Formats: sequence, C-alpha cells, structure tokens
Amino acid sequence: MFNFSQRHIGTPEVAQAEMLNFLNFNSLNDLIKKTVPENIFSGNKLEMQDAVSESEILTIAQNLANENILNTNFIGCGYYGTITPSVIKRNILENPSWYTAYTPYQAEISQGRLEMLLNFQQMIMDLTGMDISNASLLDEATAAAEAMMLAKTANRKNKSQNLIVDENLHPQIITILGTRAKPIGINLIITDVSNADFSDAFAVVLSHIKTTGEICDHNVNIKNAVDNNVLTIIATDILALTLIKTPKEMGCDIAIGSSQRFGVPLGFGGPHAAFLATTDKLKRLIPGRIIGVSKDKNGDNAMRMAMQTREQHIRRDKATSNICTAQVLLAIIATAYGIYHGKDGLKNIANTINHKALNIAKSLKTKYQVLSENIFDTITITGSDVQNLYNKALENGINLRLVNGKLSITISETTLDSEIEKLLNIFEVSLQNDDCNLDESLLRKSDFMTHPVFNLYRSETEMMRYLKRLENKDIALNHSMIALGSCTMKLNAATQMMTIGMEGFSNLHPLVPKNQTKGYQKLIQQLCDDLVTITGYDEVSLQPNAGSQGEFAGLLAIKNYHNSIGETDRNICLIPASAHGTNPASAVMAGMKVVVTKCLENGDVDVDDLREKAEKHKENLSALMITYPSTHGVFEEQIREICEIIHTNGGQVYLDGANLNAMIGLTRMGDFGADVSHLNLHKTFAIPHGGGGPGIGPIGVKKHLAPFLPGNPQEFGSLAVSAAEFGSASILSISWSYIKLLGKQGLEDSTKAAILSANYMATKLSESYPILYKNHNNLVAHECIIDIRDIKKSCGISEEDIAKRLVDYGFHAPTMSFPVAGTLMIEPTESESKAEIDRFIIAMASIRAEITEVEKGEVDKDNNVLKNSPHTAKELASDWQYPYSRQKAFYPIKSLENNKYFPPVKRIDNVYGDRNLFCSCPSIDEFI
Repeated sequence: MFNFSQRHIGTPEVAQAEMLNFLNFNSLNDLIKKTVPENIFSGNKLEMQDAVSESEILTIAQNLANENILNTNFIGCGYYGTITPSVIKRNILENPSWYTAYTPYQAEISQGRLEMLLNFQQMIMDLTGMDISNASLLDEATAAAEAMMLAKTANRKNKSQNLIVDENLHPQIITILGTRAKPIGINLIITDVSNADFSDAFAVVLSHIKTTGEICDHNVNIKNAVDNNVLTIIATDILALTLIKTPKEMGCDIAIGSSQRFGVPLGFGGPHAAFLATTDKLKRLIPGRIIGVSKDKNGDNAMRMAMQTREQHIRRDKATSNICTAQVLLAIIATAYGIYHGKDGLKNIANTINHKALNIAKSLKTKYQVLSENIFDTITITGSDVQNLYNKALENGINLRLVNGKLSITISETTLDSEIEKLLNIFEVSLQNDDCNLDESLLRKSDFMTHPVFNLYRSETEMMRYLKRLENKDIALNHSMIALGSCTMKLNAATQMMTIGMEGFSNLHPLVPKNQTKGYQKLIQQLCDDLVTITGYDEVSLQPNAGSQGEFAGLLAIKNYHNSIGETDRNICLIPASAHGTNPASAVMAGMKVVVTKCLENGDVDVDDLREKAEKHKENLSALMITYPSTHGVFEEQIREICEIIHTNGGQVYLDGANLNAMIGLTRMGDFGADVSHLNLHKTFAIPHGGGGPGIGPIGVKKHLAPFLPGNPQEFGSLAVSAAEFGSASILSISWSYIKLLGKQGLEDSTKAAILSANYMATKLSESYPILYKNHNNLVAHECIIDIRDIKKSCGISEEDIAKRLVDYGFHAPTMSFPVAGTLMIEPTESESKAEIDRFIIAMASIRAEITEVEKGEVDKDNNVLKNSPHTAKELASDWQYPYSRQKAFYPIKSLENNKYFPPVKRIDNVYGDRNLFCSCPSIDEFI
C-alpha cells in the first residue's frame, strides 16, 4: 500500500537510483553530503509524529472542524455570511485548473485567468464608479494602508505628515493603518471627520458605512478636503454600492474595500480579495497588479499584467509598495459571483439584506436606542442592558458584536427569517415588517455592470461553459510541469485541498468568542509547533498573508526589538545585490535605509564587502536580509560566518525562507545564526498559488524577538500586519495536513528528492546550456540557472524567445531574468516524475537544436520558429506563411501528439500595452 509521501514524491526508488547513477553517486545521502555544507548540516531533528494516512487526516481534520461552534452570526465588522454558488465552487474553487495556476507573468498561457481579472477590475470600477481598479489586494485593511502610501506619494506638494482617519472605520483598518504609518513617520489623527481640521493633512480616510452601520454622505467632508489639497480615501462596501451613492459621485480620489461578501467564505478571516480603485490621474501609482489589454503579434486583443515597471521587482527600494502577490483565486470567485448574479441579482440580494435590517431597526426602536436611521445592513443600539442582551444571545446560540457599550447586529445574504425571529425574541420585540426604504438622497443614480459579460451567463449551463472556455486557455499544474525557479510549484494534493471545504473551517467568523474556535486553535497550535521544529525558531506567527507581509512583519520585529533596548538609531539594512525586489521595498516600509552589498562572480555574497559595510555602519546596523539557500540556487558555505559578522556589529539576521524546500530535515535556519524568517506556505508547504494568490508568509523568530510578533488587529497598537488575527486562516489546514501526511521522514525525503531532481535536471541541461552557478562540488541546491546571454550575443535568440517557444512544447516557462538578466531559473520540485522532468529536458534540448540552426545561418535570424513563437491553433488552420513546416511549429517532439496545448494568442506586445493603457473589458464581440 502506498503512503502519502510515495504519492507526493514523483520519483520512486527505482527512478532515484537511475538519476543517482547518472550523477555518479552511490546513494542519495552521498549527494546530500556534497550539496549541504558540513558546518550547517544537522540531519533530521524534527520532533513530530509519524506520517498519517490520507483517510486518517480527513477524519482528524473533520473532528477539528466539528470542534468549532457555528452559532448564528450577526457580527459583521467587515466579514459577512455569503453563499458560494455551486457552479462556482465546483468549477473554480475545487478545480486544479484554477487553483494550481501560477501568477500570469507568461500572459500567452494565462488568458483565461487574465480575462477574469479584467472582469474583476471592470466590476469594481462599475460598482465604485472609479476610473481604474487593481486586480486585488491582500485584505481590506492592507488596501487602506496601500491607499495611504499612494496618497502620500501622489500628494507630494503637500508636506504634511498627518493622515486624518475616520474613527468610525472598522477597528482592524485603523490598526493596520497605524502599523504601517509609524515606521515611516506618518501621524494618524483618529477623529470624527465631520469636525476635523483639514488644514494640516495630506489625506483623509473616510468610512462610507460606519462600523456601527450608518451610511455617510461625505460630500461636505470631501469638498473641505479638496479645498485644503487633501486627497480622499473611502472604505466602501461593494454590495451596498448596488443601492447607494458611489465614491465617484461623492468626488473621492481612492476607494478601497473587500469583495469577500461576493461568494467568498468567511474562513475565520481569509483569504479574501480586497480592491483599490482610483481616478485616472493616479493610475500609474496604483499598488498591486493591474490587468491591461494589449495586442498580440497578429494585432488581436490580448491581456497582460500592465505597468510592471512600477512594481517592487523593478523599482526595489524606490517602490511605493512591497506587494508581490495578490488574492487572484478569491478575486476570480468574487467576479464569477458578480457575473452569475448580474446587476439585478446583486441588487436583489442587497435589497433583501437592507429591508431586513431596516425592519429590525424599526422593531428595536420600540424599546431601545438605535443609533442611526440610514443603514444598509447593520443596526447598533446603546443602553445599560446591552451586556445582558449580548450574553442572552450567546446563551441562545447567537453571536452579536459588543464594543464600547454598543451592541451591533449585522444582516448578511445567509441570514434566515427564522434567525431574525429568534433574535427579536431575545430583545422581546415583535418584527415590524413594513416596506422600509433608504433616504432618497443616499441612493445611487448611475447604472452599472452593463457590459455583456455580466449579462450573458444567467443559466448554470452557460456559466459552466464560460468557465470551461476560460480554463482551456491556460496552462496550470494539472496540464504539465511548471519549472519556475524560486516559486516551488509542487503538488497541491487533493486530500489537503478537501479540508478547506469543511464547514467548521470555512464558515467561522474571525471575531466569534474564543471558546467557539477550539478546533481552529488546536490546528493553529499544531501547525506553529511543527513550523518551530522545522525551522529551529522559538515562536511562529501565522498572521502575515503573503511573503511580502512576512518580510515586513519580520523587519518590524527587529526594529521594535532594537527600540526596546534603547538602540533607536539602528536603521541600516544590508541587502545583497542579488536579492528579490521585495527585500529592499520591505526594508523601506519598515523605516530602514538600504545599503546594497556585493556578490561574487559565483553568485555568493561577497563576505569581505559585507564585513566592511557591517563594520562601517555598526553604530546604525539594524539587519541583514539574506535568502538561503541563495537565490542563485546554491548553499553558500559561509552562512555561519555571515550571521556572526552581523551579530558582532549589533545587527539581526533576517533570513528569507522562500527556499526552505531545500532545507527541511537537513538543516535549520534558527540553528546556524538567523534571528527571523518568513516561510512561504504557498511554496514549501503546498498551498496552491491560485493564479497569483492566495499566499501565506508566517514568520518564525528567536525568543528575544517573540514579544514583537503581530498581535490582535482589533487592538490598536498591536503591531498587527493583516486584518485578521490568523491571516488567511481557512487555508492553514492545507499546510497543516501536508506536514501531518508526510511526517518526520516524509518531509526529509521530500527535501532530498527536490535536491536530486534539481541536480539531475541541471546536469542534463548542461549538455545544451551553461549552468551559471554551482557549488565547489559542481552541484546545485533545489534549482538551477541556465545562461542564455552568449546565445543572444551569437544569434539574437533571447531568454524570452525560449520562454515563448516552450509554450509550443506545452510548458510554462521557467523564471526569466531573475536573479540575473538573460537567464532562466528552473526548479523541478520533488513532486515531478522522472518522466516529466525528462520530457522538459527533451523540449529544452530540442529548442537548443533550433537555436543552433539560427547560429549556423540555416534559418533566418528574424523569421524562425523561435522568434515567431508561440503558434496558435488559428494559424494551424490558416494560410501558412512561415518558412518552416507546420509539423516543426506545432509538433517538434513526438510526445506532443498525445498532449498538445494551443495558446489562444500570439506573442503579446508589452510596450504597446503600457503606452496605450486599457484596463477595462473590451467589447464582448472581440472575445467570441
């Protein structure tokens, strides 16, 4: 009988023996000894239970889910009950074509998810009335913080450091604004905005609907802001916007919010896709990803990620944001919800919620003091007996929200009439079931969601077919290997994914009383304990909901630790030149100054230069940010010495854990000198990438940094970095089950298999391409880099040409031009079979032969199979104009005869897309 590790690891013993024989090693242990430096190798020190079976883990998970108490919820506060239509749940959330896809950097094989993200942008633009939207952010509170940074950058002529913050925002928004503002010297003025002095502020953050429920018309406040050169940011509710005045109609500059209530489960707080929409004049400062429409080589419309030059991987420490992921899968679900319901369906849901809320408010007014007349979904009462009412509701299985003597009740899509009746019995009032309506002055006047995409797919049949058409346009992990270096696109096992659908996990509100969350608390503690033993750290926080958030949280812990011991001048962060762009961007966000250290020709950190700069800045040295194993795919021998240099000069070591997949069971960062790391659960621990998110980036820390881990976002000043206390909690069960299924030995075996596959691939590929970096034993760690620069010099064929030609072979391209321009970084992972790895190697060898034809002058250097790639099915059926055969273009190797992928578009013109920015849905005629 097969255990899970045998299912997860794609190379069984026979295949591994063949690969080791090719590499001239007698055993896997011999290979590992030559790969991992002796001075950090510790062997398997994992203190955890043996592996459990797939059936056992589902039983254990279900028992934990059942320990969470699912009371009737009226809590709200930014999180709402919602119904995920079955057609969306089955065809997107549970479909590996959507959840195993990668970020759409290779646009030609991502047109399906790009179209849905463009639809998301159009939907948000329609609902908010704004000119342009991004394609999602991590959560609503983070979106507010990003809007703050956008406003600060955009309003440079205004020299004020003050941000006016509406005291009526949800608490988590105010907390995250505080966390992000303090390191960079922004002062929050938390106040009643109706009485605020706008004369000394660069921006104001307004609440469209107060946390207590009142709908606000901010026309006067916005005019006041405009008169004082203050930019306006408004937190809004997209479901309410089907009924009420839009941010654009009020004259706002920036609108932010969450799309969670569009069919995305509560999930104890996440993941949920937020949005940021703004005016046209601010479009080139928008953080996160923006999807634009460009042209392909044949002049047809094609979508791509637009304006990437403004992002952190290009601008590094000059970037205004460190974001390198989004919530793509959740944004797609929310968009599908909008498409399925359309304008009329959404208005019907909103009206139903609003009428129920208004009638409850009218009923309660007969006995209690209700705070507001104009509400959308939330009623708040005050009085001396609110605590007793709260307790009585709890006793009857109902959760309300009690904050500062105010008791709130929030209605959602899932609220039943019977639940309302039970609630009002507790308040001892009768339902006043009248035809209540909102004040006319608050109502929306403009139309929305008129584009055909929001009106064509009312029936489930049409919706199912639309989603299938989009799915067929893309390459995901269920189609073929995605050999992306640095991103670890491994198996996302179906058993692990099944846990997120368990009702006790998916439908729990993040603000329920703690005694209703016992199952989650146990799962979270077990996962933290396992991550502690895996890393060698002392404590772990699961709150950061992306790797970039983990970086920020880790650096913030370092900064606050230094401050706590009176070393407030430590603000220098050393970062090697090869580092990922999020590193310098995160350092700047944490209030640090970046000093770049050199790298040697072999890719390693230049230790002499590092020592010189550490000593030069020893009075102000705060941290070193280093990735290990290194970004260039090698275990650097001098990592202990590097850590000692930093500690000797008073700094802390932030070790980027993106490449932890090469270390588990072999060595631990907490043992060889690192103080803090973020861990990418969406890489090493098998949470799927979801087309560009969700992700989780928890941080592990040594004991002295533990007091500075993120706290409860409901408490201002708690150092929280995400809106929910446990971040994207609903997908933690994926990594929890991954670790339990593999167990101590399976985790070690996976690491070794990943290293073996990488070295097998590197050695095989070296027959066709030079491998840029290896250690002194001629070995790599978990990934390798092939150098294309000499090829480009000899014949003009670039790494991009190879990437696009790989599409014709049915493969997603490796990582392009990172960490070195003109290269491809390749990571096979442990879950790919030898047969699939060989298929990729054969494809790369075939492409090398095609390059040789160009080098020898046998084919035209500008009109050849590489420069014209990828080739579409439309071309297959058209008049053939190329100087090579259809066979060569479409079926260069035999394996393609049984598994052929046809890209929907030709190579996309990126420059055209940026010069002619178009980020809304084109006419539907162009896509039929």
